[in-house]
Amino acid sequence: MGSTTIPLSAVIATKDRAASLSRTLESLARQEVLPEEMIFVDGSANEESRRVVESWGAEAAPKVTVRWQRAEQLGAAIQRNQGISAVTQPFVWFMDDDILFEPECLIRLWRAMESDLRLGGVNAMITNQKYHPPGRVSRLIFTLLHGRNAQSFAGRILGPAVNLLPEDRDNLPEVVPVEWLNTTCTLYRRQALPQPVFDSIFTGYSMMEDVTLSLRVGEKWKLANARTARIFHDSQPGMHKSDTSGLAAMELINRHYVMAHVLGRRGVRDYLRLLLWEVFQLAAGASQAASRAALPATLRGKWQAIREVWAPGR
Repeated sequence: MGSTTIPLSAVIATKDRAASLSRTLESLARQEVLPEEMIFVDGSANEESRRVVESWGAEAAPKVTVRWQRAEQLGAAIQRNQGISAVTQPFVWFMDDDILFEPECLIRLWRAMESDLRLGGVNAMITNQKYHPPGRVSRLIFTLLHGRNAQSFAGRILGPAVNLLPEDRDNLPEVVPVEWLNTTCTLYRRQALPQPVFDSIFTGYSMMEDVTLSLRVGEKWKLANARTARIFHDSQPGMHKSDTSGLAAMELINRHYVMAHVLGRRGVRDYLRLLLWEVFQLAAGASQAASRAALPATLRGKWQAIREVWAPGR
């Protein structure tokens, strides 16, 4: 294990993924530095994940303080909020339980944060989930959503809270400004975090909770992607991901929340752009054989979301 610790409190929300959590911790152990503190909020139905944490913590002691908590409520954002209450370090590191670190990932994240006192948050480059130059149709849609053309839309928030990943090009600097951050592997200054850290609207899979958090931090602080701090996101299946209708509803409800209540974009043009994005997504799904079968469930979810978003009193 790395011999040096840095003043970070890692917060990891997990549930029934002991095998992937073990791989993540094994990968972390090979990093050149380690966080001072790790807080696990576990919503698992059994003790397997707890045993993984305790075994890793025994090897990491006394360098790393490891705390395990039983989740009081289930949900990515809710569990992270619980973990935040136990943080003792001046920097908070959100990391998923299914990521694999490339060499020097954490130290490069840390150096990026240290490079600018105005940086409130910085995230790692996900090697298997990153921005690719759009085709002609996608570029047209992005331009309409953004209101103007741009050489690159990477790392931006377009129109109705459409969040695009950062890009990875050799001619870019190691630290690249962005407009939002995910929570897959992201470091924040504790003083930059809002209270509560994650809004109560985000439950279960908590889609777009990361966008909301980073936008709130970005109101006063700079955000950046540490392009050479790299991870592989070994995304795992789960019950929440198999509920196509529920995910479709959550995506629209939560995107509308970010658009209207976080970005304050409530005009007719904003809603037309939201409609354009939803139609574009549906058309893209219908054009692909792999996702065509899920279209009826997706449509049911979108209709459910529309009824909820525009219900009287909302």
